[in-house]
Amino acid sequence: MGSTAREAAAMEDTTHSPAFRSGFVNIVGHPNAGKSTLLNALVGERMSIITPKPQTTRHRIIGILNGEGYQIVFSDTPGYIKTPAYAMHRVMNRYVESTLEDADVFLLVVDLTEPLMETDPLIPLMTKAQSPILLVLNKSDLIQASRIEEVNLWWSKRLSIADHVALSALKGDNLHVLLEKILRYLPEGPAYYPPDQLSDRPERFFTSEIIREKIFLLYEEEIPYACEVGIESFQETTTKEGLPLARIHAVIYVTRESQKPILLGKGGSAIKKLGTLARQDLEHFLQCKVFLELTVKVRENWRDDESVLKRFGYE
Repeated sequence: MGSTAREAAAMEDTTHSPAFRSGFVNIVGHPNAGKSTLLNALVGERMSIITPKPQTTRHRIIGILNGEGYQIVFSDTPGYIKTPAYAMHRVMNRYVESTLEDADVFLLVVDLTEPLMETDPLIPLMTKAQSPILLVLNKSDLIQASRIEEVNLWWSKRLSIADHVALSALKGDNLHVLLEKILRYLPEGPAYYPPDQLSDRPERFFTSEIIREKIFLLYEEEIPYACEVGIESFQETTTKEGLPLARIHAVIYVTRESQKPILLGKGGSAIKKLGTLARQDLEHFLQCKVFLELTVKVRENWRDDESVLKRFGYE
């Protein structure tokens, strides 16, 4: 991903100002450490879905921040899973491992409220990093100040940490400090993407993610983890009044027949609520009216089927 963009940019612009800085800043960390919240806060747009449940993020998502004299290409990754239970988890871990190949800067996001573990799977992974690691100590608003130095020293003894920042991604505290430190380590070079581009993902991807976010928020137990959303059709048309209208048909796949009635709810009440909440967010995201049709299908063991995972975009 990174090398292709780099080569294209270098071919298009060989006369860039030496003062301009650009590069790939890859965000890694545990599930629920606040990586997606941080990406959204830094970019100023909702690029990654966010829920209180771990393993919400399943893909590697690009968010692009353009500023005066710089372009930062952030990459949000799934939380690194110590013991993958499915082929999907192994693919998610590969997304994280792939960040070692194209990062100019790493943001290692750590939840300050979590315990420190010598068996942390991020330690052997990040020892392979060849680029500067900025330790992002998240949720600083929830702990005592002494905890910040304790965690910073702990990680600094185990990894080569270039610098650290304590912040609250949710509240936006100290984001400007983090940005300043990122720019300090970002190399000089041309922009990789047009200044008005926010991501490398299409609207269909964000549509499926918004629907999946509502599943995580509305359903309990194993249902959110058993679901995947596929966009069967996405048609841009107009209303009778001539206003923009998106007609979307999405299929929610579950792993077992017994999960269908849970997802649908009594008399279809649950999926109706899901559709309403998803449509509201989609209209805000797409900036147009949305007609959303949801159906539920069973695809047994899709989380362990490599061919099905590829169809769902797990590459």
